[in-house]
Amino acid sequence: MGDPTRTAVLIVDLQVGVLRGCHDPEGTAARTQELVERARAEGAPVVWVLDHSDFEPETPDWQLPSPLQALPGEPVIRKRYRDAFCETDLGPTLARLGAGHLAVGGSQSDYCVRTTAQRAAQEGYDVTLVADCHTTCDQEFGGVTITGEQAVAHTNLYWQGYRWPGSRFAVSGHDTVPLTPAGARR
Repeated sequence: MGDPTRTAVLIVDLQVGVLRGCHDPEGTAARTQELVERARAEGAPVVWVLDHSDFEPETPDWQLPSPLQALPGEPVIRKRYRDAFCETDLGPTLARLGAGHLAVGGSQSDYCVRTTAQRAAQEGYDVTLVADCHTTCDQEFGGVTITGEQAVAHTNLYWQGYRWPGSRFAVSGHDTVPLTPAGARR
């Protein structure tokens, strides 16, 4: 595992096609842009994870929404499953960057963001869920509709209480997430 004081910002599936129909997509992208700019200014690496199975690469739906963009040299991980560690080079990429703490945001809070954050914890990373930099769509199951806004709130609540042996967890806003993770809880 990397240095627990070295943070990487991990943005999962924040793509035009994934954002369609999500709660507050423009606000989520704008806050994520602010987080990414702060990370770059403070020297924290930014890692982008893009859904490679639902959208044809390089098509408009596959792209990051404006103003977000991966800069040359920033890792772009292409994934096929909800778990961004599954059959990708995310683990080796984070190891190469020396990151031991991840600040996670993205799209589909209740699917890819949550699954990837949980896997990161199981892999030994400290994880801060960036409360206002993830979003999802309304869902219906068994005749019950859960709004995207409710799913985002529930994901934040769930992560606030998450525990895994040896790892620290926190939920924080984009403008207060520590890019050095002293505030994360074990």
